[in-house]
Parts: sequence; structure tokens; C-alpha cells
Amino acid sequence: MWQAALAATRLRARLAGAAPPELAEATAALQDLAIRLTPADGERSRLASLAGLQSGLPAAIQVATDGPYLVTNVPRVRDHLGNPIRATPQLALCRCGGSAIKPFCDGTHARTGFSGAKDPKRVPDRRDTYPGQELTILDNRGICQHSGLCTDRLATVFRTGADPSVAPSGGRMDEIIRAVRDCPSGALSFAIDGLEARELADWGNTREAAIEVTRDGPYRIIGGITLTGADGSPVPRAQGASAEHCALCRCGHSQNKPFCSGMHWYISFRDPAPQPGHEPTLFEHAGGLPALTRMSRLLYETHVPADPVLAPLFAAVPPGEPARLAAWLGEVFGGPPYRSDQLGGLPLVVAPGLGPPLTDEQQARWARLADRAAQDAGLPADPAFRSAFSAYVEFGSRAATPAAQSTATQPQPVPPAWAWGPAGPPEPTPPAAPGDQDEQQTTLPGPEETVTFAAHIKPLFRERDRQSMSFAFDLWSAQDVRAHATGILQRLRDGSMPCDGAWPADQVEVFQRWTNTGMRP
Repeated sequence: MWQAALAATRLRARLAGAAPPELAEATAALQDLAIRLTPADGERSRLASLAGLQSGLPAAIQVATDGPYLVTNVPRVRDHLGNPIRATPQLALCRCGGSAIKPFCDGTHARTGFSGAKDPKRVPDRRDTYPGQELTILDNRGICQHSGLCTDRLATVFRTGADPSVAPSGGRMDEIIRAVRDCPSGALSFAIDGLEARELADWGNTREAAIEVTRDGPYRIIGGITLTGADGSPVPRAQGASAEHCALCRCGHSQNKPFCSGMHWYISFRDPAPQPGHEPTLFEHAGGLPALTRMSRLLYETHVPADPVLAPLFAAVPPGEPARLAAWLGEVFGGPPYRSDQLGGLPLVVAPGLGPPLTDEQQARWARLADRAAQDAGLPADPAFRSAFSAYVEFGSRAATPAAQSTATQPQPVPPAWAWGPAGPPEPTPPAAPGDQDEQQTTLPGPEETVTFAAHIKPLFRERDRQSMSFAFDLWSAQDVRAHATGILQRLRDGSMPCDGAWPADQVEVFQRWTNTGMRP
């Protein structure tokens, strides 16, 4: 198997861009099998050998026709917690949603007849412009993955159930720029004085090429990785889409393949559940490195600068402090080891002997703001986690005060191991069965009965229907549905709404009756 993997890799490297997708897929399978069969002590050496053979190939993702994503030389593949996934230099990632070894492809697409075609009834490719006081927001709903990062973090700007759905004057410029930069699909951008700042929205094109396998969701691609079709030509992008980052479908049901359209949420796509009896670490329960980074950024980009006592003290904090704090907390809470060589040192406050000396008042303020940042970032709110989190923030910030500072001759501090308190982690919530979490009992009106929104129309729309259309209007609002009744009726008739299956004819007829009889509340 090892010799076969070497031979395939040499051929793949020699043909480079002329290699057919079938060869890249076979090479990925052989590399994976060869490494799986390698003893643990030889795995690193063999991975290095394979990487050396195809080192001349650029980082790229090729979308096989009705098949997997063929990934070449992407240096970082991470799970939803930020942990590295063991990856060979040539990968085949599942995009049909049916693989038994997710995120890797196992050939299920060939057995199920998976199609990579776009749905002609998908959200149109159209870029909308929303001018504001300080900047203009540019938004293309046609490639939105509906992750909710913008609406959850800046609801006064990115509004659910409001018209217009984007209001740039509803937030500060710095908040809007952060929200746009964090958009995983590349649907958002912004302009200042009429000039689009696409490079700024794309992090200055400085991010390392990486793939994040999100929990129950798409692949998030960053770092400007080349995306091509089976024939080697670039995959067409939507109007104004980012070339630096995008979200690729992993559930197999996107209406805009290969890009995610949010259908993973709609069809209740799920990754394998943890093994029974698995006790999550604080790191896992928090949401991993992405969640801790979000918290740390809010702390140092929003809360500390707004605090009159702490702002002068931290005015000269060097770049990268949120990443250092997040990575330190990650190891403290049971995540991967802290790499000071990659992060440019240790965090200022929770690592003894490094940061500015804190008075009792400053320490208390910093700890209070860290708790507030955790709440604003959406970290778990259950008492067990918040108690453990707050306890470490208190301990860590006090450990960094002058009395506990280390001397230059002492070794650098090591993150302590922090665990759940005596009560342990909260009881896991049993997952809802796919498709039944928001079903409603509906009773259709009789032939002579007056059709009203509250009694007959609203119950026809499920919570998932409401969420899938929240970027445009609120399906549980009589006013919104009345204002968009003509378009909704057309989509109900042609079967493009809801997007997981057309309504029965009798339900469409009820909606038609409601529109014909005055659309009563």
C-alpha cells in the first residue's frame, strides 16, 4: 500500500495541473490508507515523504463532478474546535453528506447518485447596496450561508424581519467592519467614500490557507485557496464574492453547490455524536478556539478600550493579544498545547510576570469585562461552565499581579489545568430527531370558514421556514407576509418554498384564499 501511495503521488505531482480528478481522488485514497496502516511511530516520517513529493503543487481545491472536494497541499485542516485534523497532502473531502468517515470521502456519492448541480430555484445572484452614515454595506444573499454571525453579533445593523434587512447607521464603523470580516461565506463587503474596501474585508489577504470543518455545517475556507472545477478552470464566483474566503457545502443539499446555502440547518444535517459517556472538557463545551477567540477579541477590541480605567493601561498592547489569550485559555480548559513560538509570546494578564502591574481595582475590572465578553460572544451560559470560567479568570488575573510576577531567571509559566467544579459538567441535552424539532399541528379551514393569518397561515410555516427566510422577512409576522404575499404565493406554487419539499396543494389553496379574501390578521 505504501509503494502504491508513493507511485500515485509521484504521478500526481508530475502531471500537476493536467492531472485528471480521478487520479487526485485515487491518490488521496491511497495516501489515507497507507498512513492508516502505518505504525504510529512512522506516521510523521511518511507524511513528510508524501508532502515532499508533491511540494511543488500550489494549495488548491478541485470540485470533482458529482464527487468530493479534492484538496491539495492545504497546510491546515481543523475541526470546529480549532483542533488539527490529521490530513495527508492529497485529500478527498466528502460533499454528498453521506460518508461514514466524515469529513473524508468514502465513495458514498457514487452509490447514492449525488448530483453537484445548482438548483435553478436558488436565491438569485444579486448584490445589494446599503448606504450608511460612515460606510456602505455590500451584500449578496445569493451566497449567504445563513450562519447568523452578523445578525447574532450586530442585530441593530443586520436585522431579522425588518425592512431594509441591513441598516449601516445602526452600529459603529469598527463593529460593522469586524462583522463583515467575520462573514464566512464572503457575501459581505463594505465601501468607504464610494470605494469598496475588499482587501480590508479580506484581512489584507494575510491569512494562512486553511479549512475548518464546522460542526453540523459547511467547510469554511480561508487564505485565498484556488477553487477549480473538474476541468481545472476556476469555479465561477457570485457578484462581489470574496476570493479569500468562502463556505463550501458539506451536507449535499445546497441549492448553490459547491457553495453553502444554509440547507445543512434546514435538513438537520448532523455529524456523528460523541461516544456515550464522553465528558466534554471546558474547551469543548465552550466551543473551542473559535469561541474563545471571539470572546478575546470582544474583550480587547470593544470592552477594554471603552473602559476609562483600563483603556490607558492597555493602550500599547501589541497586535495578536486576543489570539494569545484565546490559545492560553484553550490549553487551560483542556484544548491543544499553547505554542508561544507561533503566537509571539504569552498573554499579558493571565500569564504571571508579563503584563502591566494591575491594582486590585484594575484586576476586578478586567475580570468583570472578561465575563461580559464571554456573555456577548455567546459562550455557554449554564452555571457550571460560567462558574469554572469566572473562577479561572479571577485566578489568572490575580496571578499576574506584581506579587506573583516571576523573575527573568525563572522559566516561563505553563498554563494550569482547569476542570469542572465538584458538580461536574451539565447534563447533555438529548438531540432532537431530524425534522421533528419544529413541526406544528395544522388544521386547515373548512370551505366556508374565514381564513385568518393567526389561525391558519402562521401555523403552516415552521420555525425552520421562518429562519431560512429571515434575511428577507418574518414568516410569522402578518404584516411582513401581507407585504410579500404575491412573491410567497408564487414560490409556494412552483415548489421553491419551502426548500425541503413543496407544500401539498390544499395548503397552497388556503394561502391563496387568504390573499383573495383581504389577508385578515
